[in-house]
Amino acid sequence: MINLGKKFIENIEIVKIEFPNKGIGFYEGNKVYVKNAIPGQVVLCQTSKKKGNYHGRLLEVTKKSPLESVEACESFGLCGGCVFQGIPYEEELLIKKQMVEDLFKKARINTDLDFEIIESPTITGYRNKMEFSFGDTEKSGPLSLGMRKRNSNYEVAYAGCCNIVDEDYRKILNATLDFFKENNEEFYHKLRHTGVLRHLVVRKGINTGEILVNLVTKGMPKSDLQEFKHKLLNLGLCGELVGILHTVNNSLSDVVLADALHILHGRDYFYDEILGLKFKISAFSFFQTNTLGAEKLYSTVREFVSDMQVETIFDLYCGTGTIAQILSKNAKNVIGVEIVEEAVFAAIENAKINGIENCEFIAGDVLKEVTNLSDSPDIIILDPPRDGIHPKAIHSIINFNAKRMVYVSCKPSSLVRDLEIFLENGYSIKKTRLHDMFPRTYHVETVVLLEKL
Repeated sequence: MINLGKKFIENIEIVKIEFPNKGIGFYEGNKVYVKNAIPGQVVLCQTSKKKGNYHGRLLEVTKKSPLESVEACESFGLCGGCVFQGIPYEEELLIKKQMVEDLFKKARINTDLDFEIIESPTITGYRNKMEFSFGDTEKSGPLSLGMRKRNSNYEVAYAGCCNIVDEDYRKILNATLDFFKENNEEFYHKLRHTGVLRHLVVRKGINTGEILVNLVTKGMPKSDLQEFKHKLLNLGLCGELVGILHTVNNSLSDVVLADALHILHGRDYFYDEILGLKFKISAFSFFQTNTLGAEKLYSTVREFVSDMQVETIFDLYCGTGTIAQILSKNAKNVIGVEIVEEAVFAAIENAKINGIENCEFIAGDVLKEVTNLSDSPDIIILDPPRDGIHPKAIHSIINFNAKRMVYVSCKPSSLVRDLEIFLENGYSIKKTRLHDMFPRTYHVETVVLLEKL
């Protein structure tokens, strides 16, 4: 051990993982949390004590885990995206399943539940959206394009080898990087406020093959974007490049926003399909990132309500209305509520495209809108953002006395917190099912069926 005042550097063996992505080891009997470590590894970490807990910053893996037997992407370990690239997929599923089970047990919620986990239909090339960042691989290094490096706000790990997207993404990334290197274009540096290149967002319909490319810059680049357009159009992609966009984002925020949107080619949207329904997706629309995995996820939601033919279904936090439309055959009326106006406009348009007439979509915060709804729902679908349901909204939802609720969660710790409140107010858990929507990452979706006692 090397002492560094209140900090120390120590080799620690990782024995398990707790959500979210916290490797667990022990030092002198104390639990140490080490982000990005996996069971069986011995890691060198800089550890400090904060609020009574020990936290280790991973410096080096000094001994690999016996689980690490799979060839990983060459950027793995640098890239801040994947965690489980080097282990067999079946082991990854077991880790995710255990993380969710542990959260339920810790909260003493029905520990005899069956935590079945449904694997992703594919673990490579599964993503239908990637947001790549421009930057350098090291300070003052050459221009690069990829994912943010672990523990860095500026440097990027080159993603031309990324295997969770298909070959079209890699061709587009490499062509874009080559083009702007040749033109000596600089990435936007947030501290110095110099340069222009911010992001490259690529989206592709898995079931349609349609591709939408969005170049995001700070101000206007000096490069000729017509030449950039022609370079992309001549790549010989497997999919069809239906739109090339240029978004100008002059804000200080790193979020992809639009002060101006220019269409360089085609249109500013693409189509994809889920379970026989067609969806129009714009550059900024939310859509499940794993299309084939989403079909399995939504099939579970449909299964959990399929034995009930009901009057009214509420789809709260409905996004672009995907679940609402899928369940439209199960009810006379489906009402969706979503705070993002653009998503609601997309939901209305997609319902028209699919010839669905019994879905109504409301733009507004669930916290406020649930108090304005006069219908009495038989079923409520809950698909909130990562932080879960607002504490003030959850009791308004409970007051509807719906016979059944289906909670779709992308963050099991938020789910467990909300489930405790539902259980205290007359609901019981009938089924749980996990879905791996993001292979090679620590994320996992959990679907829970609740029924009124």
